[in-house]
Amino acid sequence: MRHLILPFVLVFALLSSCASTPPRLPYPAFIQTDDLSDVFLATLPGVRAKRYAEDYATQTGRYRIDVPADWSGTSGGMPQAAVELFVLEGELEVGDMKLIPGGYAYLPSGSLGFRLASTSGARMLFFMSAEPPSAVIRSPLILDGVEASWQEIAPGVSTRVLRFDPGSGARTWLLRTTAEAAPNWETSSVAREGYLVSGAQTMSECLNGEVRTGDYRPGGYFLRPPNTIYGGGETEVPRESVWFLRELSSGPVVETGACIATEVVE
Repeated sequence: MRHLILPFVLVFALLSSCASTPPRLPYPAFIQTDDLSDVFLATLPGVRAKRYAEDYATQTGRYRIDVPADWSGTSGGMPQAAVELFVLEGELEVGDMKLIPGGYAYLPSGSLGFRLASTSGARMLFFMSAEPPSAVIRSPLILDGVEASWQEIAPGVSTRVLRFDPGSGARTWLLRTTAEAAPNWETSSVAREGYLVSGAQTMSECLNGEVRTGDYRPGGYFLRPPNTIYGGGETEVPRESVWFLRELSSGPVVETGACIATEVVE
């Protein structure tokens, strides 16, 4: 293989066309990206963007982007923000490397603008995040996705690490689960966001000791605040699923064994 906790505006919609309505939570969960409105993204003119969060003052945000065929642009040069992208469909050139689905790039703050281009068109996740002073990865990291490998960490659960910064503890990874996985209630002291790349999953969230359960299909998105309890109850994987996950700092994940009342940091 070649190789944001910050104030933001959250934009999301409920799945009005589904037979059952996703549960309401005080944080983004069970969001279906296709139901979000298109927004203009000045950083990448000519693309279609779905916005999960954005902060105009710091020029940071989280998006899913559709790049048209025969498109070219640049990642820009952000003095304080890092750019992170993951290819979902199609092909995308980052500099002189071609990324296929599963390809990933991390461009630290201060990086010169990288050329981005696509001949056939592409769909990608695109993040501009504040970079903490403790970060030690200061060089661009680009994985083309051609020889992606997985590591089994438990029955029915495998991971593929995309990035881990030993200074800040920030990490980005893929999580693959099957029906053999044994979910349990757990919590993390840091915020975590996820996008369902493929498959399907029923997920339970714990809100003030009450179980809230909903379904994810490809394009599903969540952003869990610190100390949220999730993953037990009626959580199940009807077919193999792959999640794209990221955290901007490090913190322990602890099994709680039950859905209990806790104070969620919003």
